[in-house]
Amino acid sequence: MSLTPRAGAGRDGSGAGHGGGGGRGADRRRRRRRVLRWSAIVLAVAILGTACAGWLYYEHLNGNLRSGERDSGDSKARKAEPNAAGQTPLNILLIGSDSRNSAENVALGGSRDNRGNPPLGDVQMLIHLSADRESASVVSIPRDTRVPIPRCTDPKTGEAFPATTNRIINESLARGGPGCTLATWQNLTGVYIDHWMMIDFAGVVRMADAIGGVEVCVNQNVWDRPLPAQKGGSGLKLTAGRHEVKGEQALQWLRTRHAWGSDPLRARAQHMYMNSMIRTLRGQNVFTDTGRLMNLAEAATKSLQVSEEIGTVKKLYDLGMQLKTVPPDRITMTTLPTVEDSQNSDHLVPAGARADRIWRMVREDVPFDDKGGPGAARRPAPQPASSDPAAPDARIGVVVRNGTRGDGQAAVPGRAGTIAQALVDKGFARASKDTAAPVAEPATEVRFPSADLEGDAQRVAKALGIPSASVKKSAEVSGVTVVVGADWRTGTAYPVQAPPRAGDLPADADALSGSDSGRCMDVYKPYRW
Repeated sequence: MSLTPRAGAGRDGSGAGHGGGGGRGADRRRRRRRVLRWSAIVLAVAILGTACAGWLYYEHLNGNLRSGERDSGDSKARKAEPNAAGQTPLNILLIGSDSRNSAENVALGGSRDNRGNPPLGDVQMLIHLSADRESASVVSIPRDTRVPIPRCTDPKTGEAFPATTNRIINESLARGGPGCTLATWQNLTGVYIDHWMMIDFAGVVRMADAIGGVEVCVNQNVWDRPLPAQKGGSGLKLTAGRHEVKGEQALQWLRTRHAWGSDPLRARAQHMYMNSMIRTLRGQNVFTDTGRLMNLAEAATKSLQVSEEIGTVKKLYDLGMQLKTVPPDRITMTTLPTVEDSQNSDHLVPAGARADRIWRMVREDVPFDDKGGPGAARRPAPQPASSDPAAPDARIGVVVRNGTRGDGQAAVPGRAGTIAQALVDKGFARASKDTAAPVAEPATEVRFPSADLEGDAQRVAKALGIPSASVKKSAEVSGVTVVVGADWRTGTAYPVQAPPRAGDLPADADALSGSDSGRCMDVYKPYRW
């Protein structure tokens, strides 16, 4: 028997090749394949685990969110027409509730006797994001402002509340929830509001802690406390200068009213806080810092109640990303111009033409600042002439509706009859007045239900001098309808109105730019220490 290895065989007789390298190479390849298989399995498990954890966390955040009906009142506002680029504005109503229906809110807000009472909307501000997403305008209405509140139905209890003509705006929240507050704003302003968001005392504290501190400033030492002549007070106590407030102290800043001297000045302090908060969040890069974003997401979803159409974390995040696009120097905070209520010196009413200028700028998407070019480019293009020919004037049926109630003013009696008669005098023999109760319509419009009446509607508008852009199709009317708004309270020819200009705000709107970090609050003398 020969002991010589076979040709081509390895020393162990395996045939692995010269020097045994072939055998070891095959083993290495097998080991690599096993490692790769195990690595793939581990990676797949890790990905699956991460995905499951991510999904569970997403569902957890969704579970935190509370949502409710967007509009629970009689409101007829319509979405704005797209601009030339097909873009539309976005309007969000932010509501601060004084609810004391939890032990946490009672501890923060005092007034234990009010526990169980319907909450009031003590902070209300409209955030208007321009159609091109280049600017944002914010309008606060002081809580003691008297306005008409429409008929509302509480979506939770089904209780119906009748319309009122002269109630404090913060009561709207107690008459049908945030959806009633939204309806009240829509009727007052003529602005379609896409969403509402509401936060209570505990939510403010939670959010302020998550942010980690917001800088505020006072020119004198402040202590908002009960005085012999004035009960209540937020408890805010600061020395003169700049301070970072968070938690309960941030809530005190936002609730302080007596130490500033008035409710409009409280709105100014709230605007300073919000602007500072926006600058702080931008400085923290929260949208790129996962840890910070998760902390804020947890706090926000626990703190906010939102209208149902944004009742998921994804939709709330998408909304935040739209707001993020506006730089601070293009954010303008304002307070609605008001005057003292002649019936009660403790209350306010909207300041007529100055208040309407604010609302018209929002309706026509005109920036509150003058940094973005001419505002005219942002407004809807005029309605083109209809291809539908108008019938002879004498054969056009027209109904005239009185919509002059609004902006804190009662309706002008007989207004629909006056304009209907003016149309008859112009040859529109079939013009008549609507005998229904006056409604609140900030702006005059001519509405038509279908394309075959568009030409008739434009002919009626031309006869009265109403701009073609105010001729609109509407499913709410059955024929050509002239709605005489609060902008046309006298005369039979529609008043020529110059288009609002960017930045042309009333002086008493108390405008504050989001980039202005140098402002400090003055303290009313009795509250200095």
